[in-house]
Amino acid sequence: MNFDSAYFDAGVNRIGTDCEKWDGMIAATGDPDMIPMWVADMDFPSPPALKDAMAKVLEWNTWGYTIAGKKDAEALRGYWARRHGVQFDVEDVLMSPCVVTGLRLCVRALTNPGDGVLITTPVYGPFFAAVKGNEHPLVESPMVMDDNNRFTLDMADMEARLADGSAKLVLFCSPHNPCGRAWSEEELKAVVDLCRKYNVPLVCDEIHADFVYAPGKHHSIMSIEGAEEIAVMLCAASKTFNVAGLQQSSIVCKNETMRKAIASEMENGGVRSGNAFALAATRAAYTECDEWLDGLKRYLADNRDFVVEYVAENMPKVKVTPLEATYLMWLDCRELHMEQKVLLDALMDNHVKVNDGTFFGDLGYGFIRLNIGCPRAQLYTALCAMKNVLG
Repeated sequence: MNFDSAYFDAGVNRIGTDCEKWDGMIAATGDPDMIPMWVADMDFPSPPALKDAMAKVLEWNTWGYTIAGKKDAEALRGYWARRHGVQFDVEDVLMSPCVVTGLRLCVRALTNPGDGVLITTPVYGPFFAAVKGNEHPLVESPMVMDDNNRFTLDMADMEARLADGSAKLVLFCSPHNPCGRAWSEEELKAVVDLCRKYNVPLVCDEIHADFVYAPGKHHSIMSIEGAEEIAVMLCAASKTFNVAGLQQSSIVCKNETMRKAIASEMENGGVRSGNAFALAATRAAYTECDEWLDGLKRYLADNRDFVVEYVAENMPKVKVTPLEATYLMWLDCRELHMEQKVLLDALMDNHVKVNDGTFFGDLGYGFIRLNIGCPRAQLYTALCAMKNVLG
């Protein structure tokens, strides 16, 4: 198949599939005309190879207990070596249902009661829940925004939080959601060196690794010198291939002691990963879908550029954070001087649902997150409606 603009322009009708993004939104709002630009999955068909792989499983005609193991880890390892130049062994891999589960498992496995956990904010909402839900003190290190709305780490502040013993674990997001940063090797090396200096484990959510736009590239924490001693990488095919509903992800850790601690926590909590359909689809994603992904990235880059141009021309008070990675755009609406609820309600009244910036922490007040993983026509319709509020 030709995975060109026409392919992605066609999209897919998801209404009636029990999807949270469309069906859940319509049920909650009662508005069948609402345009979903919020939850982070895409309105494109997943690669045909995934459907084919699951069709073969359907033909088995019985679906008993399933082995999740070596061939799944081998597919993962081959994919990360091919797409990102990352090397790890099959034995370094654990299978889990989703990356959010991985965050929670790592907090439980790699800390002691009362240990603080550091996150750099604003950040994806489940980072907060992974810490607070396990009754650990939350230690926030706010990122710094420059004159171009680009976010950077405050390394001095991070070190201060670790030096005084406030935090015994770091949860990190790379690429960053919602700020769209593709961290450089130098930035990641600084984080790794800091964690090694204070002997603090580093858990890195790399679920958006495949969405780093040229000329940038994704640098995995597993490729940073010294990271093998203290790092855990969380990854999944879910964002890349639009299969979050299949509930399949991976945990990669080269430190045997840390990996065994996580495996023990999984065992104690009854966490299992062995859905036959999910495993088959994920293997196909990692071995047969590079051409689809390359086409998708080109389309998303064009969507990003379309939003930047439209906002500049029609919403002069809105600042767009540069999108180096992910398909989630972080829009600064603070110059409109609108209360957050008023802002969101006005967008809903215009039939557009976005993510509330405060879902990503207090520093998200005055911001919204816009999902551009959709056909251009849907994106344009949403932007035209948003102009009524933000223009």
